[in-house]
Amino acid sequence: MAGKKKKAPNDAIAINKRVRFDFFIDETFEAGLVLEGWEAKSLRAKKLNIGESYITLKNGEAFLFGAQITALPTASTHINPDPTRTRKLLMHRAELSKIFSSVQRAGHTCVPIKVYWVRGRAKILVGIARGKQKVDKRAAVKERDWSREKQRLSRLKNR
Repeated sequence: MAGKKKKAPNDAIAINKRVRFDFFIDETFEAGLVLEGWEAKSLRAKKLNIGESYITLKNGEAFLFGAQITALPTASTHINPDPTRTRKLLMHRAELSKIFSSVQRAGHTCVPIKVYWVRGRAKILVGIARGKQKVDKRAAVKERDWSREKQRLSRLKNR
């Protein structure tokens, strides 16, 4: 069985697939998440939704708004879990200034792309993005359909 390849573990907690459809991603950064104990446990169970979340920059710091972490039923009784609380992002000052200057330009925004584990720590992939027009979205759908059709034709040809 030496010829079999092992699959890499999928450490992704949540992926915002809608981002790539709605935006052109210009640049990405990795940031840490400031979490409470119950939130870390919920992330281990993949109880996170970043579909409606966004990132804002205030006073030289980055914050994640709208990410919903559902509390596990085994959460402690002496805390009140707030599933949509604002979470601080941990980034280097140079990265924050680069993101801040990029967001100041018209049409650019900062969006969360993916949340994943790195050596036991929750990280978030943050992207500087430009919004797509409706024409761009149609072109993306057309390209995706054509690639599927090419794969289908090649499979039929190889039979």
